[in-house]
Amino acid sequence: MAGGSDPGASLVDRTVAVLRAFDDRHRRLRLADVAARSGLTPPTALRIVRRLVAGGLLERRPDATYVVGRGLWDLGLLAPVQTGLRELAAPYLQDLQAATGATVHLAQRDGDRVLYLDRLSGRASVPVVSRVGTRLPLHATGVGKVLLAHAPEEVLGRVLESELPRVTAFTVTAPRVLSAQLARVRRDGWATTQEEMTLGACSVAVPVRRPDARVVAALGAVVASLRRDRPRLVAALEVAAAGIERELRR
Repeated sequence: MAGGSDPGASLVDRTVAVLRAFDDRHRRLRLADVAARSGLTPPTALRIVRRLVAGGLLERRPDATYVVGRGLWDLGLLAPVQTGLRELAAPYLQDLQAATGATVHLAQRDGDRVLYLDRLSGRASVPVVSRVGTRLPLHATGVGKVLLAHAPEEVLGRVLESELPRVTAFTVTAPRVLSAQLARVRRDGWATTQEEMTLGACSVAVPVRRPDARVVAALGAVVASLRRDRPRLVAALEVAAAGIERELRR
């Protein structure tokens, strides 16, 4: 990592290098991995890691691996791009969860991934892998498909031209099939998944638009099945999205 092995790098530079060793594909690292990915010597990495653990920014697990600590998540959630929208959306997300009983999400696109800004758990026992701060593939989630359908052309092209990971046996990985689905999302105003991210979980999602009509986020609901409840869930999601959009216009 840039600056990590530079003899003139400051303590701040080296600390940043350690923190940036973690990402959505490297959530749990041993000390040797932290050193290698940050470009630091193991003794230097250990000194910094110990300070970060003491400050709650990293956490040491019993198996001697390190993960991002709660303190770092809490700091990240203070970022203005997330805080303002989360605060505006919170009452509508609560109403949505109460009306549907489903696990509900508020999400934004973060590059080629979907970033979950908020989540309220549903009453039913449905397997859900997302948490606040989680980044998941755009093509395998309902909120992700909404955001991908309305993403800039360069993002859409990059995702469709990449090798789409198969998360479950039902994940759509064929670019032509995904492209057709995204066209329907733009036409119909909602997206669905059928056990594409997690077995036993289906989702439906709608866009949230800024006053200039640009899609700024997506609202989603996760349930065990969409066979009977999809129209009801879409209607509830659209009501909640409309409420958030009114707040954004203010």
